[in-house]
This record gives sequence, C-alpha cells and structure tokens, in this order.
Amino acid sequence: MSALTIGFLGIVIMLVLMVMRMHIGFTMATVGFVGIYMITGDWYVAFHTLGSEPYSSVATFLLIAVPLFTLMGRFAFHSGISKDLYDTASIWLRHLPGGLAVATVGACAFFSAISGSSLAAAASMGAIAVPEMLRHRINPSMATGVVAAGGTLGIMIPPSLGFIIYGLIAEESIGALLIAGIVPGIVLALSFMMVVVLWAIMFPGAAERQESASWRERFGSLYKVWGILALFMLVMGGIYGGFMTPTEAAAIGASGSLVLLVMRKGWSFPEISESLKETTSITAMVFLILIGAHIFNIFLGLSRVPNFITDLVLALEVGPIQILLVIFLGYVILGCFLDTLAMIVLTVPILLPVIQSMGYDPIWFGVMIVLVMEMGMITPPVGMIVYVIKGVVPSVEISQIFRGVWPFVAAQVAILILFLFWPEITLWLPSLMRS
Repeated sequence: MSALTIGFLGIVIMLVLMVMRMHIGFTMATVGFVGIYMITGDWYVAFHTLGSEPYSSVATFLLIAVPLFTLMGRFAFHSGISKDLYDTASIWLRHLPGGLAVATVGACAFFSAISGSSLAAAASMGAIAVPEMLRHRINPSMATGVVAAGGTLGIMIPPSLGFIIYGLIAEESIGALLIAGIVPGIVLALSFMMVVVLWAIMFPGAAERQESASWRERFGSLYKVWGILALFMLVMGGIYGGFMTPTEAAAIGASGSLVLLVMRKGWSFPEISESLKETTSITAMVFLILIGAHIFNIFLGLSRVPNFITDLVLALEVGPIQILLVIFLGYVILGCFLDTLAMIVLTVPILLPVIQSMGYDPIWFGVMIVLVMEMGMITPPVGMIVYVIKGVVPSVEISQIFRGVWPFVAAQVAILILFLFWPEITLWLPSLMRS
C-alpha cells in the first residue's frame, strides 16, 4: 500500500471515529501514530513522535495567550458585565426600528471582544436578551435569530482563540490575525443591525418601537461598561501599536479583567475559583486538540496528501474563485457538525498550500474561513449555536430559531462575496501594522 493511499485511508478512519464521538484530539493522535508506523514501518519512529510531540507542540511562548485570553473572558463573564453591556446598548439603540434586537447585536459584539467564544457569547446574551425582547413582544424568530447571529461574532472579533490556533498552524503573525478580525467583525455587526432594521420596517408587527433615551441617560449608562471597553482598547491598541506581543496583551487583559471583577463584586472567591476551573478545562481541551493535530500533520506530511491535493487542484481547468467557493461551501457544511478549533486543525494543513499556490494571502484566508465557519454554526440542520439558544430559551421552537437566522445568513453571504472580491478590506489594518 502506497503512502498516499495510507494517507487518504487515515483521513477516512479519522472521520469515522469522529462520527462515533471519539474526542478529536485522541482521534488525530491515534490515527497519526498508527499511520506513521504504517508508512515508515518503524515502531521507534512512531513512538518517538508520540513521546516528543505532546511537549514540543505546546511548549511555545505564544500559546500562553490561550489560557490568559480565556481567563480574561471568564473573569469578565462572572463579573456580570454581559447584562450591563446589553442595558447600555439598549439605551443607545432602542429608538431604532427593532431597537432591542439591534442593541442585542451591539451587546454581542462587545461581549465577543472579551470572551473570544461564539458559544459563550450566544449563551450569555441569549439568557439576558431573549426574555427581554419577548417581554416587549418582539417576534420570537427575530429575538432568537439575532442572538444566534450575534453570537457568531465571538470567533471573529478579537481576542479569538480561532485566530490564535490558525496563526500557530499556518505560521502567521497572531497579532496581525487578531487585528485583521476587527474590521470584518465591525462590518458583520453593522450588517446584522441593518438586517434587523429592514426586518422591522418591512414587517412592522415584528418589533415594537421603543422610546428614545435622552443624551444624559446615554452617556450616564457608559459608567457601567467603561472599564471593560478601556481594557479592550488597551489590549488591542497594544498589539496594533507594537507595544505588546499577543501574549503580553493577554496577560494584561486577564489582570485587568480580574481587577474589574473585584471592583464589581469584591473578592468573590467562588467566581474567581470557577473562572480558573473553566479556564483550565478549556485550555486542556485546546492543547489536546493541538497535540493530536501535530501528530496527525506529521503523518499527512509523510503521506504527501497535501502535495497531491495541491497538484490536483492546480491541474483543474477552473478559476481560483470557483475553487475558493467549493472550499468555503465545505467549511459551511463542516461548521454544522464540528467545533471551530477542530475545523482549523483538520483542514488548514491540507488547504493552506493550495491557497498559497494560488497567490492568496494567508491572513485573508484565515479571516475568510472564520467567516464561513460562523455561517456553519447557525446553518441547518445542525447549527451548533441554534441548539445553544434552544437550551437557553426552551419556550421557543427550534423551527422558529432557524427561520430567524436565515436573513442573517444572507447577510453573511453578502459580506463573504464583498471580502472575496475586495480582500484589501480585511488586510487594511494588518497592512498598517507591517508598514
């Protein structure tokens, strides 16, 4: 059996094991270990890889940013900032058509800036915003759909664990990737707001118009959230200005988030302890996936599957746009079933050589795959975020939630096309960093 055949067989076996609910980290490590032996015929090489990679793959200074950014988000969550973000956004935006739903998008965007997780953003804002919107007689599909769509911003707006892992695998600047997510995140948030406004105008019964708040109320509401906004500006400004590495910025973010938790709730040791436990659990999960990915990628390299796919794609008589569209469609389908980190570690080692051979910027590609992963997380039949919202708000039928996400999926498709033909939009801020 040739190395190439073993490589493709390993991919099939890995997918089967994942469908059988085996943990993706263990799956990749197991398939990679056996595959290395089958290609080399040497147990020593296989066991040496299994013994050395768990340390070498995670013993890097850059990866310290993973637990620190996670800790920053957990401290902020347990401080109760999500409700204050929603209340502040509501005061500023509730006068617009569909105002409370528009405010929910804004609150999700700001919460994403401190959590880095789509599922966390959707669950947190869903528990707060959906009951409030339903109480003001906003259509259940709009109320749940806007939270589901807003939650997807968690993996686009920095700090994003997805960008950190992509940067490590693609060997690209993590700082540039985090900064690259800012403009697309803002564009997506504004497009979601526009969808809500148009929805409310076209179907006036979908959302009640709320009274406008005075400017005194608006500026007065900022005192509740000024700390977390200042912390985000400090962290991202430090990375953008070159004053901090992403790891140093993560350390400052975690420390500042702890200070905000103490200022808001005092030395509440249950919240601090829970934040540390959650951070440990998330970090262990991420590191296990990374270790498995490194072992599996060594196996792929020996099998030459990435080289074969690159040569095959370049030999096709189709343009690069068609190839990209097929890749993006594949990500949308995978996003219905897999976690973001799992998709990145599985696909980037195979697809990145193809993208680079066609002359596309790896930073741009990182932003694009995060965008299509967002689409997959709310696309039927298995949009992961949709089921999170259903768990938070059991009174709303799953069919109503899926009906509510379609207008936002359409907005994501429009933004995807925009970034596909004008990649300089996503590369503008990173290019300023490089200059």
